[in-house]
Amino acid sequence: MSSKILNVGLIGFGLSGRYFHAPFLSTNPGFKIKTVVERTKNDAQEFDPEIGNARSIEELLSDEEIDLVFICTPNDTHFPYAMDALENGKHVVIEKPFAATEQEARQLVDLAKEKGLILTAYQNRRWDSDFLTLKKLISDSKLGDVIEYESRYDRYRQVVPTESWKEKSVPVGGNVYNLGPHLIDQALVLFGEPETVTADIRAVRPNSEIDDYFDIRLGYKDKLVILKSSLMVFENQLRYVLHGTKGSFIKGGLDPQEETLRKNILPTEKPWGIEPENRWGKLYTEEFSGTIASEAGDYAQFYQNVYDAIVDGAELAVKPEEIIRTTRVIDLAFQSSKEKKVMTY
Repeated sequence: MSSKILNVGLIGFGLSGRYFHAPFLSTNPGFKIKTVVERTKNDAQEFDPEIGNARSIEELLSDEEIDLVFICTPNDTHFPYAMDALENGKHVVIEKPFAATEQEARQLVDLAKEKGLILTAYQNRRWDSDFLTLKKLISDSKLGDVIEYESRYDRYRQVVPTESWKEKSVPVGGNVYNLGPHLIDQALVLFGEPETVTADIRAVRPNSEIDDYFDIRLGYKDKLVILKSSLMVFENQLRYVLHGTKGSFIKGGLDPQEETLRKNILPTEKPWGIEPENRWGKLYTEEFSGTIASEAGDYAQFYQNVYDAIVDGAELAVKPEEIIRTTRVIDLAFQSSKEKKVMTY
């Protein structure tokens, strides 16, 4: 491992910056969180007093010592902030959604390529315990050929008076942009590009200002992929249902890393990413039917890969072409839902 230390700047220090990025960056010796942009607060200094504070994006980007920028701000700012960071010669990691449209995503990817900079999306759910488990089952051919794949990411959130942009009708808002990138990216990692995209996107909660429900279906020659999310599911246990030519796999619960990080536990705590047994999935085949122990989740691999890509020229785990295809599916899903049509990918 190289001894080079990358100076990191975080734009924003809300849930994403504080509970996802800061713990992993601060415990990886290859990174130093140098500066965080907070316009009025000083939350980053409460996490680590040695972190510097910037009151504007311009102040952060003008710092020539900053190598890498994480963009952890409201969705509609991702594209302009990323463009500015790249123009200022910074490597960039963008929170989901990467961009509002495929066209914006391509602009960012083209600029990064032109500048010779690393650009990627924070698709941390590739390192979820449950996803790693079903990925292994598929690669080990425990299910045979997958015929049907359903992935859900549900929550129960009633509409209450709030000033949060996440519940407002704002550009690049709503649940498709919030949880959709996770489910879409995982499906494309497993099965590649689909032939068709069909979607039903709507608001189901009383007084909701945003799309809070989606059913996105990816059509393949040999399988159907169903991606669903609702913010009005009180019992949100179901996570994955896979049916293949050799058997089925059914899994509930969510990877424990987020809830662990929210308790201010750093990822140096061992063991890490271990799911409780009551979240383990069940495999049903002629050879074996029973509980399958989950693989350990580990978001730290994402950060190490970004470091290796910048310092040693390693291949990115979350590649630009993979990011573009996710934004394309989102574009087609909105069009399909609006026009009530099956869209060709």
